[in-house]
Amino acid sequence: MNKKSQGPETDEAAAAAIAVAQPVLLTDVEAAVDEILRRLPGEIRLALPLGVGKPNPLLNALYRRVAAQPERRLHIYTALSLERPKGRTELEQHFLAPLVERVFADYPDLAYVAPLRAGQLPPNISVQEFFFKTADYLGNEAAQQGFICTNYSFAVRDMCSQGINLLMQAVATRRNPETGEREYSLSCNPDLSFDLLEHQAGIGQPVLSVAMVNEALPFMPGPAVADAGLFSLLLSGPGCSHSVFAPPNAAISWADYAIGLHASSLVKDGGTLQIGIGSLGDAIAQALIVRETRNADYRAILAGLSGCSPSDPQAGRELGRFEQGLYGCSEMFVNGFMRLIDAGLIRRLVFDDLDLQALALAGQLGPQPEASVIRALQERGRIASPLRLCDLEFLQAQGLLKPEVELQADGRLAYAGQHWPNCSEAMAPELIGPAWRRATLMHGGFFLGPRDFYQRLRELPEGLRQRIAMTRIHFINELYGDALGSEALKRAQRRDARFINTTMKMTLLGAASSDGYDSGQMVSGVGGQYNFVAMAHALKGARSILLLRATHDNAQGLSSSIVWHYANCTIPRHLRDIVVTEYGVADLRGCSDAEVIARLLQVCDSRFQQGLMDEAKAHGKLPADYQLPASARRNLPEALREQLRPWRNCGVLPDFPFGTDLSDEEMQIVRALKKLKHASHHPVELVKLIVKSLGPKTPVPEAWLERLGLNEAHSFKQLFLRRLFSSNL
Repeated sequence: MNKKSQGPETDEAAAAAIAVAQPVLLTDVEAAVDEILRRLPGEIRLALPLGVGKPNPLLNALYRRVAAQPERRLHIYTALSLERPKGRTELEQHFLAPLVERVFADYPDLAYVAPLRAGQLPPNISVQEFFFKTADYLGNEAAQQGFICTNYSFAVRDMCSQGINLLMQAVATRRNPETGEREYSLSCNPDLSFDLLEHQAGIGQPVLSVAMVNEALPFMPGPAVADAGLFSLLLSGPGCSHSVFAPPNAAISWADYAIGLHASSLVKDGGTLQIGIGSLGDAIAQALIVRETRNADYRAILAGLSGCSPSDPQAGRELGRFEQGLYGCSEMFVNGFMRLIDAGLIRRLVFDDLDLQALALAGQLGPQPEASVIRALQERGRIASPLRLCDLEFLQAQGLLKPEVELQADGRLAYAGQHWPNCSEAMAPELIGPAWRRATLMHGGFFLGPRDFYQRLRELPEGLRQRIAMTRIHFINELYGDALGSEALKRAQRRDARFINTTMKMTLLGAASSDGYDSGQMVSGVGGQYNFVAMAHALKGARSILLLRATHDNAQGLSSSIVWHYANCTIPRHLRDIVVTEYGVADLRGCSDAEVIARLLQVCDSRFQQGLMDEAKAHGKLPADYQLPASARRNLPEALREQLRPWRNCGVLPDFPFGTDLSDEEMQIVRALKKLKHASHHPVELVKLIVKSLGPKTPVPEAWLERLGLNEAHSFKQLFLRRLFSSNL
């Protein structure tokens, strides 16, 4: 056998390294807390999954118990602590209250979040996170001081350096459809837990691992499945199950659609795709679907955008339909990916064996197993001829041979009472498996999305469910070998990768700030962005694509997102690659500083181009006689809207391509509230709204006013807000 071609160590073998005795089964949350406190009598250093994998009811009970015992100490290490939205103003709070009850149902907020926000955590409890929900903790001293700046793939290492002795996680469960046995899955968060437990066991510091079954979590098979022996305590009972946190889809703006359309034209058929959550991720997914299902319209839209796009708008673009399909490999498995799977765009299968993957890249693997693949594997030296027992087990694990096929003592193959020669040339069709068993079209580290996304995951046909592999973040975010895959295998799988991420600021020299402000205040965290950017430079045919809204508008006024200098740096300029704004694509790879500046100026908002160009010239980084091309001087939102308006009006680019939890009435209210919020930051616009409100009254449904708490307005403020709201509908 060619040992270099052997597949990766299996996830079952990796899990076996940390398996312990069967867990203690518990049915009461408070009893579980009793047991945790008994087993960990000293300081508790608790690791929690990020996002929706936290066991909120159990965690809240532990928090309350320790808070009431000043002699105890609890240190929490986690990321992305989610809570139900509350609204910042009275109007927002009134509007959100019924929506939150409807959408988030019985989701229990994390008990530590409100005290952390208020700076009122008990003195014996601390919280440290390596990734914030965007902008949630700006100005919060405790959160900012406790922030751990690290790459997502280093999070386990850095948490373990804190002496973690407790891991708690929500898990899903089901009866195995083939065996009928009870099995458990880390579901939304296999990203860090396996690696954390293995690391601590490897250094002789085993962790008390506690699982809480949440019946609402979708069960994910494959690498996310965990033997019950992985857990020290297994809690399942009243009060454990609750709704999964489900942020509603955000509306896609004009700028976001333009960015998504440009980015989608850089995705290569037969390649690999990574995108994130939010309106930009949805915009890319919808643009890719339009490219596939309405290709003539797609080409027309891109041609129209070229009119206000300065930098070779059609050169190097991918405008055709998807003949081979895409493979998804993303730390976040989001709703946009599910829509691409359902639309048939994410369909390129990858295999966890290097020889099978090589055959797939050569076009020698079909959608179902065939006897010719066994012959090809023998020719490559991956398996022997005739088959040995280890070869038979490998072929069955991959689905090439049926599980019931046996290797007889005389060397023949047996199945259903019949015998066949152990020879690939005579391999009977009856022996070939009906479907690939370890083939994957989507690798994800964690998932988060709206309610219908979770419902879709729960209802997936088993065959499709097996094609979605929730797995360790180190496998996804790092190119180099790990417990589940070699570097050679990852390189073979991640053909023509497009790693698409979002940034907040871009300097004219090509450095990006995606996680924090130049003041040092952290907005979110680096997550896996640096890893994907570095991987794009290391993989043949791969590109890093950073998405950037050209301007930012807040209480301080309108500003350019492309700047000369910015103190916070997430991606250094030597890793610059492709930058996309609503005004086009700037390919920066291999460019001189002057070329980088010129290309970024051409996708900058025209209201800021002259000032930025002057600054670059003043620093000697741009020729004194450089002038912007005429086509780059019309980068304005009005021109953009004119290009996209026909396509929005005809429904090709809808506000919510993947649905919304908002009713039609709620969407009208939201639009009016957004106008008021925007005007509150811009005095001139506020004056215009006030003048408009002095005209004839606009009739407003009483239910809408009641929804906002304005139906019985008495104070001047309430009457004023009621008038402004009515005039903006």
